[in-house]
Amino acid sequence: MTYVKWFFIIAFWTLVASVLHYTLPQTDIARITDTYEKRIDPGENRWFWAQADVGTDGTLANRDVFFIQTRQADGDVMVYRNEDTGWGWPPYFKFDTSNLQAEAADLRSTADNPQWLAIKHYGWRNEFISIFPNAVSIRPVDGPDVRVIPWVSIVILIALFAVWWAIRVRWNRFWEARVDPALEGMGDKLDDGRHGLKKMFGSKG
Repeated sequence: MTYVKWFFIIAFWTLVASVLHYTLPQTDIARITDTYEKRIDPGENRWFWAQADVGTDGTLANRDVFFIQTRQADGDVMVYRNEDTGWGWPPYFKFDTSNLQAEAADLRSTADNPQWLAIKHYGWRNEFISIFPNAVSIRPVDGPDVRVIPWVSIVILIALFAVWWAIRVRWNRFWEARVDPALEGMGDKLDDGRHGLKKMFGSKG
């Protein structure tokens, strides 16, 4: 039972960590090399796409999605999708997809004359199942070595930890005040019943 217990504990916290890592904002420093628009037919990876632009028909099976191509200082390529999140999850309340695409197109640069940008996004990039992080905002920075402190993620994690700790403390108090005494009472009754049976049947064990 101990192994089963730890399996579920590890699985639970792995799931929580995965959701937070996917959802919380992250920032990459890169330069934009190109922008484009592509017709997408979400399939098995439909959970990793947001939704149609707010105000358009969200029931259609396929739609056009904006993309932003970038190259980081170490030479790695990263491609972002650019989709509205609207009022849905995750709660970025992003409605300015077209404006962000216009900004990205205007900020394109070359390796000879790079314009370094801080690209805030959420999500993962996986080539095997064709999923892309969703760009949330873009802003110019001084260079590729700029360090961006993720204050939003830090505040959210601290708040979540505080909520978890408060729930844990109250649960432990409830368990000690209500559940433990009840279990002890049940144990005492079982012991009394066992002794009574021993006396009834003349057991000396």
